[in-house]
Amino acid sequence: MANTLLTISMITLEAIRLFINSNEFIQHIDRQYDDSFAQTGAKIGQSLRIRLPNDFVVATGPALSAQDTAEQSITLPLATQKHVDVSYSTVDRTMSLDNFSRRVLAPMVNNLAGAVAADVMTGVEAGVSNFTANLDASGAVLTPLAGTWLNAGAILDLKSAPRKNRKLILDPLTMARTVTSLTGLFNPSRAISAQYESGQMQEALGFDWFSDQTVIKHLTSSYTGTGAPATIAGTVLGASQTGLQIVTNAIAGGLNIGEIITFAGVNAVNRVTKQTTGQLSQHVVTSAVAPGGTLINIYPAIIPGGVGYVPTSGLNGVQYQTVDVSPANGANISVATLAASTYRKNIAYAPEAITLATADLETPRGVHEVAREEFDGISMRMISDYIIATDQMVTRLDVLYGFVFIRPEWCVAVGDAV
Repeated sequence: MANTLLTISMITLEAIRLFINSNEFIQHIDRQYDDSFAQTGAKIGQSLRIRLPNDFVVATGPALSAQDTAEQSITLPLATQKHVDVSYSTVDRTMSLDNFSRRVLAPMVNNLAGAVAADVMTGVEAGVSNFTANLDASGAVLTPLAGTWLNAGAILDLKSAPRKNRKLILDPLTMARTVTSLTGLFNPSRAISAQYESGQMQEALGFDWFSDQTVIKHLTSSYTGTGAPATIAGTVLGASQTGLQIVTNAIAGGLNIGEIITFAGVNAVNRVTKQTTGQLSQHVVTSAVAPGGTLINIYPAIIPGGVGYVPTSGLNGVQYQTVDVSPANGANISVATLAASTYRKNIAYAPEAITLATADLETPRGVHEVAREEFDGISMRMISDYIIATDQMVTRLDVLYGFVFIRPEWCVAVGDAV
């Protein structure tokens, strides 16, 4: 029986299915489709505004203690258009959809999905402040142990992240090392069998485990560290500082984007109870600090308790509070890892923390054929046209997207040696 000529709509839908299924990271984050562009199509640079959850303080006793609803929002720009462009013959279009997917579509979509996932993964560098690692006595990052992964889960608990469906995305080498180190550790025989057969962790220690080659490798700056281990990079200049910028004395050697830093004497608070966790608050450097620089841009902002704040009870906590106190003048600024070192930033997270949004691109007239389809939160466009100058039929597959870490506190970077 002769094969049926594939339509471009069939091919586009199949491309979306392959796109979602070809990358573990994209599969396990929140995907949203904006149908407001369904008629005319979106343009690069258009933005969506996403409201963030409100935060309130609990009062005690019968007296009214009304507080303003200080809503916060974040902008998600549809700023990136990625595409793969190929040529194939009409003979290829006479194949079955399965054969066409395997020979033509799958290689196209695999690279496209990987490029999008790698882009989204950059948000781990400039947005995720929670960090845990297995460190030796000198401060060097080692391969994670069971306790390292459990600590990542504890951090998510303290940040009030949902317990259901937590994910881990590991670099393939980290996955191999982890399977080796955790094989047989309190695991039921079914889980050990699955690990042996797949070569990957499955469900363990409160997470679903996956591997992806887009995991970030972070290079720390050449800051001049002091202390033992030598991770003190500088000191704060001026007391009672708050917000997303901290003035410092000169940072010898500077800092890179993605450095995880702490301030001596500044502890994190539980975002719900406003009680101190007793652990130093971690902050990520969001823009590079040049050698000798005196200003560090950080996330999250330094937001201490109010007047009369009691760290152990949360009394007089404030909305969106992140720390118990502001750093003192001269407080040491420490980096989580040693200077001039490289390590992997595997990521533990709740899927609701990260949103990938796509929108409909324009469907131009005057081309041979065009289709635009949406499936499972992903919109794609495919265009085929004849190029008279080269006597070729060419096809391009496009996706217009943006991403945002809506709740970066629901993510934890887990270090591993390179």
